Amino acid sequence: MVWDGLPLWFELKIISKVNRLNITPHQVAWHMAYYARGGLSFFLAKAPSSRGIVLFSGSKGPELITKPVSEVQGSWFEGPAPLFEALRPEIEEHFRRALRPAPRG
Repeated sequence: MVWDGLPLWFELKIISKVNRLNITPHQVAWHMAYYARGGLSFFLAKAPSSRGIVLFSGSKGPELITKPVSEVQGSWFEGPAPLFEALRPEIEEHFRRALRPAPRG
């Protein structure tokens, strides 16, 4: 997704009946490499039995592959509108930090 010219990635997932996300090691590696290079990515998950959605930073991949969703820090939202309202400041701050000029030596 590109939001106001800023790129970010969402990996869309369904929370299983055993409170897990089906994430592969390859997906975790991609998110970690993208994050390490200043990128912004997320795992966006929904439980089939709920209207709510949960957002995890892409950097949470190693935890999400080994732990139940309820044991990993994420942000729960009642739908897309509150999600994007809360996400906008985080996106702006991330890219403000990532795009600031390098210090002069």
